[in-house]
Amino acid sequence: MAAFHEILFPLDIALRSAGGPERRTEIVALGSGREERNARWAHSRRRYDAGYGIKTFEALSEVVAFFEERRGRLHGFRWRDRLDHSSAAPGQPVAATDQVIGTGDGEAAQFLLTKTYGGLHSPYRRRIEKPVPGSVRVAVAGNEAEDTVAFVCDPAAGTITFNAGHIPAPGAAITAGFTFDVPVRFDTDYLEVDLSAFAAGQIPKIPLVEIRP
Repeated sequence: MAAFHEILFPLDIALRSAGGPERRTEIVALGSGREERNARWAHSRRRYDAGYGIKTFEALSEVVAFFEERRGRLHGFRWRDRLDHSSAAPGQPVAATDQVIGTGDGEAAQFLLTKTYGGLHSPYRRRIEKPVPGSVRVAVAGNEAEDTVAFVCDPAAGTITFNAGHIPAPGAAITAGFTFDVPVRFDTDYLEVDLSAFAAGQIPKIPLVEIRP
C-alpha cells in the first residue's frame, strides 16, 4: 500500500537541483484570430529534476538508496525547494505576520496553512501541507501566540489548531510564518545510471513530481 514517508530528500542534493511550478492551460484559436484560454488545473503542480544536484559518486549512491527505500514511485517524501520554501519574502526572516490564513469567528479552532502569491490582479492561494516541524509561528490580531500553549501545529498536514481558551475572537486576523517542504514522489520506476557517462560529466535524470499526500 502506498504511503507518505515523513523524510526529507538529501538537502545538499535538493538545493542544487532544478525545477518549479507547472500549470495546464487549454488554448483554442478562434477564426477571428483571438484565443479562448481555460485553466485545466485549479492548482499548480511542481516538478523537479534531482539529477542536477548530483556531483559525486557518493551522492549518486545516496539517491539510489533513497529511491530503493521509497520503492520507486510508490511512496512520497519531503522535498526542499531552494527557490520557494518560506512564508517570508526572499532574504527575509520568518515572521508570525507573513501570511493571512483566516479570520476568527469566535468558534472555529482549526485553520489551514496557506501561502498567497501576487496581490494586484488575481492572487493565488496555495495550500501548505508540509511545514517544517518547529518552524511555524502564529499571530492573532497581530499578537504572536505561544506554541503548544495557545495552539498546536500538525506538521504532517499543515493544520493549526487553537487550544481551548485561545479560540480567535470574531474578526481577528489569523496570520502565520513558516518554512515548508513540498510533498513529492519519484516520477519514474527506473533509474538509469551510466557510470562511464557520469564520470565524463553527464547528469543523470531523476524526475520528481508534486503529490497530494
